[in-house]
Amino acid sequence: MTRLLGVDLGERRIGIAVGDTDAGIAMPLATLRRAGSPAEDAVALDRLVEEHDVDAIVVGLPLHANGDEGTQATSTRTWLEAVSASLTIPMVLRDERLTSHVAEQRLGPMKRGRSGGPPSRAQRDAYRARVDREAAAIILQDELDARRALAASSTNVDDRTMETNR
Repeated sequence: MTRLLGVDLGERRIGIAVGDTDAGIAMPLATLRRAGSPAEDAVALDRLVEEHDVDAIVVGLPLHANGDEGTQATSTRTWLEAVSASLTIPMVLRDERLTSHVAEQRLGPMKRGRSGGPPSRAQRDAYRARVDREAAAIILQDELDARRALAASSTNVDDRTMETNR
């Protein structure tokens, strides 16, 4: 079993999810406030890695709809380089196109404020944090599904190879 931590990196927050290859299910875990530096973010991630016995971290790579990398993808790669230097486990990138949009659809609309008015700042912040956690779970679930498909295809190839060698 491999335990994985999913990361949805934002400018202000980091959505975190956890899952493992045996169960194949990603669960939203936490939303962290971005620290002042990647080194401080690494300390927070390292604490979660220890706490949840994580073997690898999957970080969402924000690509444009056409697959090109923009400034956010460059920032994510720079952050990953800086953070991975402080951690002892592997970190991999995973395409995260539309994950926040899908997360918002799953969660539904933001709750209205008191008496049906606009949501308060606290309500908006709490909703955004939930979206970040859910987006991290979607990123991680995509990785778990890809690993499962890869394992299944290699098993099928091995089975076919054994059958032809008989």
